[in-house]
Amino acid sequence: MRDTGGEGGGDGDKISKSEKDQSWIPKIIKKRVCTTFVEDSFSNGALCQCGGARDTHASVALGDYFSTAIVNHWDSAQHSSEYPTDAFGELQFAGASKRHSYFLRLSWDTPPSMVYTLMTAHWGLPAPNLVVSVVGGEGRTKVKTWVREVIRQGLVKASQSTGAWILTAGLREGVGRCVGEAVRDHATAASSVSLNKVVALGIAPWGLVHNRQQLVNPQGSFPAKYYVQNTSRDSCCLDNNYQAFLLVDDGSVGRRGGETGFRAKLEDYISHQRTGIWGSGSIDIPVLCMLVSGDTSMLERVDLSLKNSMPWLVLAGSGGLADFLSDVLENLSSAQVVQSSGEGDGEAGPSVDLKDKVTERVKRHFPTEAEPDKLVERTLSIYQNRDFITIYHGEQEGPNDFDTVLLKALVGASKHRASIDASPYNEELKLAVTWNRVDIAKSELFNGDIQWRYEDLEDSMTDALINDKPQFVRLFTENGLNILDYLTYGRLESFYRSVADGTVLYQLLQRRLAFRKGYAATSSNPQESSSKVAAENTQSGPVTDISLFEVSGVLELLMGDVCQPFYYDAIGMEQISSKRRALKRASKLLRGDCLYREKRCLFPWASLFIWAVLQNRSEMATFFWEMAGESVLSALSGCKILRELSKLEVETETKLSMKELAQKFENLAHDVFSSCYRSNESRSFTLLIRKSPVWGGTTCLQMGMGADARLFFSHDGVQSLLSQIWWGDMKRNTEVWKLILTFFCPVLCYTNLISFREEEEHQQEEQKPHEEGPGRDSDSLYGTTIFSFSDIKHIEADSQGFHSPRTATIKGIPHSHKRPKRPFIVSRWRQFWFAPVTSFMGNVLMYFLFLLLFAYVLLVDFEPPPPAGPAITEYVLYFWVFTIVCEEIRETFFVGTKTLRQRIRVYIQDVWNKCDLIAVTLFIIGLVCRMFKWSYDFGRDVLCVDYMVFTIRLIHIFAIHKQLGPKIIIVGKMMKDVFFFLFFLGVWLMAYGVANQALLYSYDPRLDRIFRRVFYRPYLHIFGQIPVEEMDVGKQWDMPCTSNVTLIQSGEEPCRTMESNWLVVILLVVYLLVTNILLINLLIAMFSNTFSEVQANSDIYWKFQRYNLIVQYHSRPSLAPPFIILSHINLFIKRTIRKVPSIKIHHFVLQVTGKAANRLTTWETIQKEDFLTAQNKIQKSSDSERLKRMSAKVDGVLKHISESRDFDHRLRALENEMEYCSAALSWIVETLAQGSSVKPPRPPPTLRDAFPASSSSS
Repeated sequence: MRDTGGEGGGDGDKISKSEKDQSWIPKIIKKRVCTTFVEDSFSNGALCQCGGARDTHASVALGDYFSTAIVNHWDSAQHSSEYPTDAFGELQFAGASKRHSYFLRLSWDTPPSMVYTLMTAHWGLPAPNLVVSVVGGEGRTKVKTWVREVIRQGLVKASQSTGAWILTAGLREGVGRCVGEAVRDHATAASSVSLNKVVALGIAPWGLVHNRQQLVNPQGSFPAKYYVQNTSRDSCCLDNNYQAFLLVDDGSVGRRGGETGFRAKLEDYISHQRTGIWGSGSIDIPVLCMLVSGDTSMLERVDLSLKNSMPWLVLAGSGGLADFLSDVLENLSSAQVVQSSGEGDGEAGPSVDLKDKVTERVKRHFPTEAEPDKLVERTLSIYQNRDFITIYHGEQEGPNDFDTVLLKALVGASKHRASIDASPYNEELKLAVTWNRVDIAKSELFNGDIQWRYEDLEDSMTDALINDKPQFVRLFTENGLNILDYLTYGRLESFYRSVADGTVLYQLLQRRLAFRKGYAATSSNPQESSSKVAAENTQSGPVTDISLFEVSGVLELLMGDVCQPFYYDAIGMEQISSKRRALKRASKLLRGDCLYREKRCLFPWASLFIWAVLQNRSEMATFFWEMAGESVLSALSGCKILRELSKLEVETETKLSMKELAQKFENLAHDVFSSCYRSNESRSFTLLIRKSPVWGGTTCLQMGMGADARLFFSHDGVQSLLSQIWWGDMKRNTEVWKLILTFFCPVLCYTNLISFREEEEHQQEEQKPHEEGPGRDSDSLYGTTIFSFSDIKHIEADSQGFHSPRTATIKGIPHSHKRPKRPFIVSRWRQFWFAPVTSFMGNVLMYFLFLLLFAYVLLVDFEPPPPAGPAITEYVLYFWVFTIVCEEIRETFFVGTKTLRQRIRVYIQDVWNKCDLIAVTLFIIGLVCRMFKWSYDFGRDVLCVDYMVFTIRLIHIFAIHKQLGPKIIIVGKMMKDVFFFLFFLGVWLMAYGVANQALLYSYDPRLDRIFRRVFYRPYLHIFGQIPVEEMDVGKQWDMPCTSNVTLIQSGEEPCRTMESNWLVVILLVVYLLVTNILLINLLIAMFSNTFSEVQANSDIYWKFQRYNLIVQYHSRPSLAPPFIILSHINLFIKRTIRKVPSIKIHHFVLQVTGKAANRLTTWETIQKEDFLTAQNKIQKSSDSERLKRMSAKVDGVLKHISESRDFDHRLRALENEMEYCSAALSWIVETLAQGSSVKPPRPPPTLRDAFPASSSSS
């Protein structure tokens, strides 16, 4: 039946108020109607024993008088029948609440599985982490004040922290009313996040509900208007503070208890469901029954549920049955229950003494009970299951720690259900995790008294990870859970399968999965249609098929321009670069046994960090970042992932939270690197260019660039490294004029005009010649000569295989390789010409010469097509452009270690590269066209436009300048403002131009004149060029014109229209007013805003864009076009013929392995921990933290005061008892003294002083 319900409700997953969505309910859910009139002897035949009047029964119920005559007692199962329910839908309390509640009339024997599915899947109630069923306290019994406080401050508050359902009768009477008011008050005070955590669910008998006819509608009510009268006093009306009502129908009217059986079955069913997202929790949903007062009729309910191992919490002192049970359970000795060993079921054979004591207490608490023997038997049965009952003295203990009481009550019951092998604290831990109560776990479970095993923490760790409970993850990690043993690749895949649908990550994973499945299906059965494949994928529940291949695909989409593919080594595809081959290999692998899933994850913390970041879990991701290594690079990677995800996110709130978290990680990277830079400058440089095995072979600089981390790049340490690379072996304070002078007169590099760093650093090296290699490895790993491009060139030729030019280590083992010393002439020449700044200066100067040559050709020496031309200078220009194209090809395809697709993607993303492509393309088009007579003029026009593009390209060169660089960014952003402005201007210009042309000239068919006068002439009006003679007919116009239509069609100028000229003048005035005053000032305001925004952060912008230029010229050959062709020939000989590997191919990449890598990672971790410690100190010293600590201390003091009050009460009670005893004893003494029957051997003792004298006589 549950499946049927699921099908019926499958029209829409979201809750809908339409009748159609719940039209299936009457077909499945039934109501009960009395079909046999059994006369009530006390009503003289007017009433049936069901409580209904004779008139309300159908004729069928009244017909069989013989059968009713022999029936003595009405029974719902025999004397009522089921019919489709006629009361369901949504409920609106008129005048009391705006929020709608859900309600359903159902038979007492309805399967609870169907009802639970209806509530969670169709009504949208959140699945509970706890169910508290409040039993008793019904009717108009006065609820004690302290019970109200326990419900308000204890039960509802605890339920809010755990995400619970509270089950009551749901009526405005007794305890049900108290629960409703408490839920309302907490919902008002709580934040919107926790508003839906507490669900108050009313389960009431249908026949007892006041005004129930207002709910009846066979088609369902959406909503039903429910009017509540006499809201001030208790009544059997439904309470408007409940989210849902289950109105259980047994066919009776006005009688209590009809819902008891269904409520017990529902509680039992819920107790077998799993907690967490999609039932991913580690335990079943805990269900606890709470007894408040109550009468003797509830004793049977307590007994039956205890036999099903349902835990109970009894509020001692609340009156009625609760006081009776607490008296029996606390005051009778457990030793008096004697088990009968001869009986198979192990039924208790209570002693006569115990039975007498129970009988005595029954008579004391229920003196008017007609059948006390039954109560005694029930009580003895309950007494045998007393382990499942917890007594709570709320009046003495107070409601503050009620959540701990609930936890211990459930744990106490679960310990008796648990197996012998299980840890006795396992259930308590699982409950604490389910409720997300890390404070209880710390104080009760992880206080050092319990030795936790890995097996005990494993399931709870999974629950905490999937359900986003980072505090528990931290707690388990600190208390012995080894993440290396825990995280296998199979478990990591299961985490990705638990991703909530509707998120961006889920959609990306599904796309990759559909792509793989579609490929697998087409490769195995090419004739199968793609639509059939897609249909099968949808039906087979694709979430369970997500593998690391899909995860790798998603990460490649987000970070592919920076990193190598993730997890390819885990699934054995590290050597595969082709996507098609990788897809084929993955499909084949995942059809097999997938043995890789049993392997340990190579970098567990980094993998969990990626998983948390992809789901935008801030606190969890921050903790994993703290635990993972390579903290600077990890933070930048998180920033990169989140910024890419935010571009794909549709929801504004989620997009904003992603951007905030990305900025947080960028700040962390900046702050940790600051700490590293302050500690050791050379090591921090190594950190920036170290190739990471964890993050796909990328570096901090590459990841920061990909993540658009401007703040990180603005750090002094990053800029110091870039400046050092930029100047090579020259000192950074070298003046530009010295550089230019040496550039034109290279002999000056051998003089002292330019200072080089080599001598100073060489002297520093000689001061410590006996230092060991491994000791120097990390400190000097990125010291002086890593930036010396003479050394780099030397290593390219002579020391292949070495990872670091400085230490020449292979896998961390230092070698005694010492490079041969070059002559001073050669080394100094290389030091000057191989520095990026020299290459930059050469390229700038040669580019100016190129533009001069290009301008000369266009203006002076542009000859006709062959065979008359081109001239020699034009051929030189062609060759020059050819060398520029060769350099662009080299930069795109032969620099870096990325795949071809990654290189092309990175190249296209750069704006200036697009400018280069346009310039080269236009040049080729112009070159081809100018070679033919028919297209000669067009080719020259194209080359003229191309000259403009080449000249604009010059702007990029000045990005290195500190003052001009930010201005280039400002101009770029202002261009965007201009486009928006042109849109407004174009609309207004077209409106005015068309109207002006139509009013001035009644007929003018020439299109060239129309376009000029509609668009061009109004545009010139903005700049003050207004032909008044043409616009104003009052002025004399010398232009000859005609009104002859034939002449006008032949091209003559038409005459102006005189009649509507006044309107032309008005339109001109309005047009000039709007454009020159309104729109122009709008543009100026937009420019001002853009300028102020960029100028405020101009330093950050400049430092960020400077990196790209330095990377570009670091990788460029020393010679500039057109002489760069010599460098290209040299590189071709080295790489292709001599097979000399390139060091410069790696943009600022340093391979650090072995001990050096370990030392660097350890040092970075220490700096991160120091930074986090400092942050914690700052946070603890903040006012908010001080207030928290103060409030905790005050709570502790109040707790001690309440305990001392308890001691005072006890001492007073003890004093009273002592006074009574002393009075009784004195009375006895006096009586015996006055009597003459017994003569005492000695006189009565006298009262001694509290402080007797030092000597006393006997």
